[in-house]
Amino acid sequence: MDNSVSEDVNTRCGYVTLIGAPNAGKSTLLNQLVGAKIAIVTPKVQTTRSRITAIALEGPAQIIFVDTPGIFNPSRRLEKAMVNAAWDGTQDADKIALLVDSIKGVTKDVERIIAGLEKAGLRAHLILNKIDAIKRDTLLGLTQKLMERGVFDKVYMISALNGDGVADLRADLAKEMPEGPWLYPEEQLAIAPMRNLAAEITREKLFLRLNQELPYSLTVETESWEEKADGSVRINQVVYVSRENHKPIILGKGGRTIKQIGAMAREELEEIMEQRVHLFLFIKVREKWGDDPERYREMGLDFPTD
Repeated sequence: MDNSVSEDVNTRCGYVTLIGAPNAGKSTLLNQLVGAKIAIVTPKVQTTRSRITAIALEGPAQIIFVDTPGIFNPSRRLEKAMVNAAWDGTQDADKIALLVDSIKGVTKDVERIIAGLEKAGLRAHLILNKIDAIKRDTLLGLTQKLMERGVFDKVYMISALNGDGVADLRADLAKEMPEGPWLYPEEQLAIAPMRNLAAEITREKLFLRLNQELPYSLTVETESWEEKADGSVRINQVVYVSRENHKPIILGKGGRTIKQIGAMAREELEEIMEQRVHLFLFIKVREKWGDDPERYREMGLDFPTD
């Protein structure tokens, strides 16, 4: 994709907020739109905890995508913070895009999101995902049902996993961005400190390696980051769990599991950063960290008081 911009062409720049139910495929779509690994992707629901901002270029347009946590009916404090963050992401967006898993169709969570859009007087583009795994007649019926709700401007049919339809979606969004200068350098792909992205990559590997064994209530924080004279970097990270009996799950027999997780995370970090990485993981117990406002600030979330 050629993103060189002629001096006599007016540039465009704007924000697109992606919303959807948990596991609709927003993080996978974000990575496809940007053309790089920005958001972590796992089979576990509610993997994305805070807003992730990524940048894509399309001709003279710079599109700033905001990937939000999945919107669902929250019960715990952390879940409420995640859902609040998702709705906050719609407030100043130039465009809102609702991603719907076409296999699951109109679930209670999807209904809840549409009702929220209606209540706020917001309009959105409808993106139907996983179209490669659904019959055409079923897809057309779902499209008609959703478009009749009156909150959607356009509908796009895509497969976030294999990229079908993503280029057309990005091209259309680029045309809809308001005229104005780019807000970020051409080579910048995300708006987040590298230490935060590194912590997210390790959290992804924890989810992928442990899956159902892993307690939901854990978080990863980059404790220190030291650039070495030989061009490598030493990264110390802490995996915080809420109970003492969670530690053996992550450690594994003889520390084997955490070594495998560290190796997976280090390999991906070296690929992204293009430098040698020395990654050290430590496990600490922090009881009731879900009630600690500081942990929410670390994740870029507002602490819910109710």
